[in-house]
Amino acid sequence: MKNFSDLTEKELLALAIALEEEDSRIYDEFAHGLADNYPDTAKLFRAMASEESGHRHRLLELFQARFGDHIPLIRRQDVKGFVERKPVWLTRPLGLDTVRRQAELMEAETKRFYTRAAERTQDTAIRQLLGDLAEEERRHEAKAERLEAKYVSPQVREQEHESERRLFLLQIVQPGLAGLMDGSVSTLAPLFAAAFATQSSHETFLVGLAASIGAGISMGFAEALSDNGSLTGRGSPWLRGLVCGAMTTLGGLGHALPYLIPHFWTATAIAITVVAVELAVIAWIRNRYMDTPLLSAAFQVVVGGLLVFGTGILIGSA
Repeated sequence: MKNFSDLTEKELLALAIALEEEDSRIYDEFAHGLADNYPDTAKLFRAMASEESGHRHRLLELFQARFGDHIPLIRRQDVKGFVERKPVWLTRPLGLDTVRRQAELMEAETKRFYTRAAERTQDTAIRQLLGDLAEEERRHEAKAERLEAKYVSPQVREQEHESERRLFLLQIVQPGLAGLMDGSVSTLAPLFAAAFATQSSHETFLVGLAASIGAGISMGFAEALSDNGSLTGRGSPWLRGLVCGAMTTLGGLGHALPYLIPHFWTATAIAITVVAVELAVIAWIRNRYMDTPLLSAAFQVVVGGLLVFGTGILIGSA
C-alpha cells in the first residue's frame, strides 16, 4: 500500500476517478436494491449516482488533457488512510437506515479526500477542480436533502417505514414467533410427562434440554428450507432459520431450566410460573406485531398451552 503523501498528481487524479466510479456504482446498487420496497428512495440514489458520474467525467477530461489516455490502476484499498467499507450493498433486502448511514460516510470520506488532495497539488487546474469537487461534496448533504424532499415526501416516507415494518415482520418477527410458540408449547408435553413420571429434577431437565435443542434444530431447518425468500420477500432463509431455531430452543429452555433446582416440587412450581409468563409474552407479541386482538391472542395461546400441558401431566401420571 502507498501512503497518501507519496501519491503524484497523476495518481491523485487516477484515484479520484476510481473513487467517483465506485461511489456511483454503489449508489446505483443501492437504487437497484431499494427499487422493489422503497421506489422513491431508489430514485434519490439514482440521482446521487448520476451526480458522481458527472464528477467522474470532469476528472477524466482533466486527466486526459494533462496526462493522456492511460489511467494508472490505483484504488482506495491501495492507499493507506481510507475507511474499510463493508459491502452492505450486497445484502438483500437493503434497510433504509443502513443505506443512509453508508451514504453519509461515503460523502464525508470523499469530501476529506478532495480537501487533502487539493492541498497537495501544485497544478492550478487540478487544484481548482479538486477544490471545486470538495466544495460540491460539502454541498451534497444539502442537495441530498433537497433530492430527498423531491423524491421522498412525508407520505412516501410513511409508506416506506410501513414497508420496512412489514419486512421486519416477515423476516424476524414471524419466524421468531413461530419458534417461540413451538418451543414454549410443544415441549410442555414431554417435559411435564417426564416430570410427573419420574419426579426427578435431574431427569426432567435432561428431557427438557433434549426436547428444546431437538425442536430448535428441527424448526430451524424447517424454516430455512421452507422458501428462499426470492418470491415471498421474506429475506435470507438462513437468517430466518437461525432466528426460528434460536427462539424455539429458548422457548423450551425457559421451563426446563427450573429443573436444575434439586427439589422437585419447587422446580415444578417455578416451571409452571415460567410457562405462564411465556404464554403471556407470546400473546403480547401477537398483539403488538401481528395485530391480533389481545384477548383473542391470549385465548388462543392459553387454550393451546393448557391442552398440551394437561396432556403431558396425564401421560406422566398414568
